[in-house]
Amino acid sequence: MYRIFLSALLVALLSACASSSKIINKTSKELLQTEFYDNHFTGMLIIDPSSNDTLLDYDSEKYFIPASNTKIFSLYTSLKMLPDSIPAFSYIKENDTTYIQGTGDPTLFHPYFNSDKVVKFLKNQSNLKFKINNLKDEKLGPGWSCGDYQYYYQVERSALPLYGNVLTVTNSTEPKVQPSVFKDSIIAINSRDNREQEKNIFYFDSNRKDTLEVPFRTSELLSKSILESELGKEIMVGNDFPLGTKSVFYSMPKDTVLKRMMHVSDNFIADQLLILASSTLSDTLSIHMAQKYMLENYLNDLKQEPRWVDGSGLSRYNLISPKSIVHVLHKMYREIEMERLLSFFPAGGASGTLKSWYPGDPEPYVYAKTGSLSNNHCLSGFIKTKSGKTLIFSFMNNHFRKPSSDVKKRMQMILENVRDTY
Repeated sequence: MYRIFLSALLVALLSACASSSKIINKTSKELLQTEFYDNHFTGMLIIDPSSNDTLLDYDSEKYFIPASNTKIFSLYTSLKMLPDSIPAFSYIKENDTTYIQGTGDPTLFHPYFNSDKVVKFLKNQSNLKFKINNLKDEKLGPGWSCGDYQYYYQVERSALPLYGNVLTVTNSTEPKVQPSVFKDSIIAINSRDNREQEKNIFYFDSNRKDTLEVPFRTSELLSKSILESELGKEIMVGNDFPLGTKSVFYSMPKDTVLKRMMHVSDNFIADQLLILASSTLSDTLSIHMAQKYMLENYLNDLKQEPRWVDGSGLSRYNLISPKSIVHVLHKMYREIEMERLLSFFPAGGASGTLKSWYPGDPEPYVYAKTGSLSNNHCLSGFIKTKSGKTLIFSFMNNHFRKPSSDVKKRMQMILENVRDTY
């Protein structure tokens, strides 16, 4: 009798899941096929990873500009290729000199991270010589807008970033400037520009109440100046590096940096993490090297190879399908403990880029990465349903002319229906 009861219960549960899956498929497609979606491109995939069932597949094999959904690939790369602590730099000691080679670590002097451990080590060395120019890539990524050079979301990449390669000016009785070497490079006028395009000359309105964040032009000479200012000692720079086995100095827990990247969608950190990943393969740093390694090793089962050109998603050259994003999310679902995995993603109505959208009922039900460029908005991650299921989804919208808030409202309607139905 007990076995009969269990069998009946199992049949009932499977029937309920099949029924709810059909409802989700029907109601979602009805909405996606309304006039609102006629003039832009939309793709969506929702799966139940516990059963491998597909709840909804709507043009999921088509390629879309993913914007910051690209950071999901950067997250997985970091989880697979980087150790638990961030490699701050590699080094060799010879006689009384410590030779330092950059790895791409984005955290040194960064205002959101604690650099005390690294700074203490560097100050304790008798003589320091830095190799700074071991990055093969261009400072700005392919497909990035040259007109965005002065905005905090498009920062130059480098082998040894300092202060996140960003100038910050905070207004007070006397403006606070970081890095301090720029204190005489700021002109106190109201200008439409924050910086000269090719020079580290900045413009700051003294009546401004918020903090100004402006990318600065990086160079070997500037890095030397900043390091000497912060370490309180003279340093040397050059390309020579002694032969021998290098040691690695580690800065901070990797997860701390990954959460910052994902929660606030930090473009600079995302690109630097791929540079960091390449440092585990070679002394010569290259985002492409890390991407190639991932595609040939950990992502060689992708059925649709992405066009993956940067770590941040700033480039419109990136092309990834919803199916490929779900594939990567599914890998993380299988390989990473759930509480840790969800901690990397903004929670709907509660944190990061989702704080104003997808509110919980009462707990958050969406844990996902947004991706926004003008006329494009994507969202990919995890849905927790009211029945206790965890689903994986990717919802991508490209080339719309309507307000992005209207697109998000319809996305929220579909995801709430999934939460309540399945």
